[in-house]
Amino acid sequence: MIASRDGVVKIGVFYDGNYFLHVSNYYNYFHARRRRISIAGLHNFIREKVAEEMAVDYKLCHVVDAHYFRGRMSAYEASQRGNQLYNDRLFDDVLMSEGVVTHYLPLRNRGNRKEEKGIDVWLALEALELAWLKHYDVLVLITADGDFVPLIRKVNTLGTRVMVLSWDFEYTDDTGREIVTRTSQDLLEEVTYPIAMHELIDNRVTGKDSQVSQLFVTQESAPKTYKNIVDKGEVKISKTLNMKSGYGFVAYPPNNLFFHYLDVVDGDFNEIKDGDAVEFTIEINDKGNEVAKNVRKVNESELNFIEEELDDYNNG
Repeated sequence: MIASRDGVVKIGVFYDGNYFLHVSNYYNYFHARRRRISIAGLHNFIREKVAEEMAVDYKLCHVVDAHYFRGRMSAYEASQRGNQLYNDRLFDDVLMSEGVVTHYLPLRNRGNRKEEKGIDVWLALEALELAWLKHYDVLVLITADGDFVPLIRKVNTLGTRVMVLSWDFEYTDDTGREIVTRTSQDLLEEVTYPIAMHELIDNRVTGKDSQVSQLFVTQESAPKTYKNIVDKGEVKISKTLNMKSGYGFVAYPPNNLFFHYLDVVDGDFNEIKDGDAVEFTIEINDKGNEVAKNVRKVNESELNFIEEELDDYNNG
């Protein structure tokens, strides 16, 4: 059964951006896949699932709109956090290349924390308006938040079916914190097509098929952002990024390598800033993931020599 009069099944996709980033980081840093979620692969997956659920030809199912909503720090604040500004722009390029419209609101200060304010309301209003104006056959929400239940009920009154892609997972991050993500049951009970993505991905049968594999960025298609690597046998040389309180990362393909403050040798962890050149070795932690060990900041007297090596490496 095809809802659209012109025979095309129209799909609108709406991203809860902060949630999607959390999911993508989980699969990139903590899941065995060690890959980020692919926007192009996700949209293709959505088309396939809509075609399957509505029993129509895949070629008739099209993502006619895609919108990404997230709170974001200012350009100045991002520029003070090493590669944060560059990483934000890089992801914007990915979204733009896949035709995803971005919607950002500034993060607000609350005590010592930054938090989103009003972004969920904006997403709901935009989704409802576009569903009404463009007569979507299926509206896809990428979220786990029960606050979107009123939106789903309103969209259902328009005759638009709703699909929710959600992930449930839990893990212990490298600082020892227990991170748990659960999807609102109220949300799942309201939608036409609830898709438990974590079950599909981790299922021993479906987790290996092409429909699921396309959800992840391949090493070959990943952006080539790590060009400042020198390989000296067991010892590698690269630069740090995303430094936090007590831990940080070293740029190394295909993923960044985590290191803890206890992994720093011959110096103080607090003296290492984003973009600093460091020597390190690579080991496997008890979860089977590669991490940086024996991290040592390269001092000023060595820096010129290291940069010459980097230039030779990148030009060679």
